[in-house]
Amino acid sequence: MAEKSLRVQQNNKTFFGKITKTLTKILIPTKVGINGIIISVKRNNLIKAFENYNNTETNDTTKQETLSKKYEDMYALYLESIDRYIMDSIYNKVKTENATDFEKNALSDYYTIIQLKDTQYLEYKYRKQKYLIELDYESINQNKEKLIEKYKKFYSSKMENLYKGILKNYSIQLADSKTTNQSKDEIYNKIFDTLEEYITEILPIKIENQTETNYDEIVEEYEKFNAFLAGKLDNVDIIKKKLALLAISRKLFTHSLPLIVAEQCYVQLLKQTRKIMIEETQQSKKEFAFNMLMDLIEEYNVKLLSTKIYWDKPAQREEYKKFWDEFCQIARMKDKDEKEYEAKREILFVKNDLKALLKNEKKYNPIIKFYKERLVKLGVLRQIPNKCKTIDKKFEKKKIIAK
Repeated sequence: MAEKSLRVQQNNKTFFGKITKTLTKILIPTKVGINGIIISVKRNNLIKAFENYNNTETNDTTKQETLSKKYEDMYALYLESIDRYIMDSIYNKVKTENATDFEKNALSDYYTIIQLKDTQYLEYKYRKQKYLIELDYESINQNKEKLIEKYKKFYSSKMENLYKGILKNYSIQLADSKTTNQSKDEIYNKIFDTLEEYITEILPIKIENQTETNYDEIVEEYEKFNAFLAGKLDNVDIIKKKLALLAISRKLFTHSLPLIVAEQCYVQLLKQTRKIMIEETQQSKKEFAFNMLMDLIEEYNVKLLSTKIYWDKPAQREEYKKFWDEFCQIARMKDKDEKEYEAKREILFVKNDLKALLKNEKKYNPIIKFYKERLVKLGVLRQIPNKCKTIDKKFEKKKIIAK
C-alpha cells in the first residue's frame, strides 16, 4: 500500500502559496470523485469474491485455493484504494484547511497507526486494515442503504479476524520475558479496550446477521456488560465491567486470548480490587470493594481455575483440588440456606486469599488486617484480651487476634 510522509504545513503565506491553495481546492473535487469511483469498483469486486469464497461448496482443493487467492487479491486492492483516498483527498483537505472535523480526526487516527510500524509491526498491520475498513463502513452506512446489508457480512467476518489478530498479538507481548511490568499494565488496558470495542461495535452486527453461533452461551454476560454502558462508573464498577468482558472473551476468543493470558488478566483485576480496598478510607466503600473482591474470586475460580488442566507444580494442583471440593460442597447450600452459604463462601475465599497475601505481608498489611477482622466477626478467629504494664506503671489493654 502507498505510504507517504504526511506532514501538514501552512502553504498560504506567499503569493505562490495562495495560488497553490486555490488550484488545489479546484482539483480536490475531481480527485475525490475519481477516488470514490475506484473505491466503489474495488468494493463491489471484493464483495463478489467474498461471497464466492464463502458460498461455494466444493471438495476441489485447487478451486478453493483459487477462490481464496482471488478474495485476498481483491481485498488488497480494496484497501489500497481507500489508503489512496486518505492520501489524495483527506490529507489535501486538511492541508488546505478545507476539511470537516470528521476528516481531521480520521487523519489524526491514521498518523497514530502509522507510528506503530517501526515499534509494533503486527499491531500496525492489523490496526491499519481495521481502520481503513471502518472508514469505508462509516461512509456506506451513511449513504448507501442497499449496499450496507451485503457489506455487513464481509465487514463482521473480516473485523472479527482482525480483532483476534490484535488480541493474539497482545498475548504474545505478555508472554515476552523482556516486557516490563509497566508495559504489561498498558497491555492489560489495551486488551480490555479491544474487547469492549469488539463487543460494542462488532458483536451486535454478528448477532443481527445471525452469524454468532455462541450467542446463547454469552447472553447473560452480554447483558451484564450492557448495564455498564450508561452513566458514570466508579472504580468498582469499572472492575465489574472488565470482569464481564473477560467472561465473554472466554467464549469468543478462546484461542486469541488463551487461558494463561486470561488468568493473568484475572490476577490483574484482583490486584486492582485489593488496591482499591487499601486506598479507600470510607468503611462503606471498603465493604463494597470487598464484596466485589469476593465475586471476582468466585468467577476466577469457577470460570478459569476449575477448567485449568496444566499446572506448573503438581502440589498447587492438589491444593486447588481440595479448595474446589470444599467450594462445591458450600455451593450446594445456596438454595437451602443462602445466609449460611454466603458466610461459608466468605470464610473459604478469605482464608484462601489470606494464605497468598501473607507471602507479601508488608505490601498487603491493610488487607490482611481487614481479612482477620472479618474472620473474627465470622467466629473463625478469636481476639484475646491482653494487659501489659507501660513504663509509667499503668496498664494498657490490647486486643490480639489469635491466628
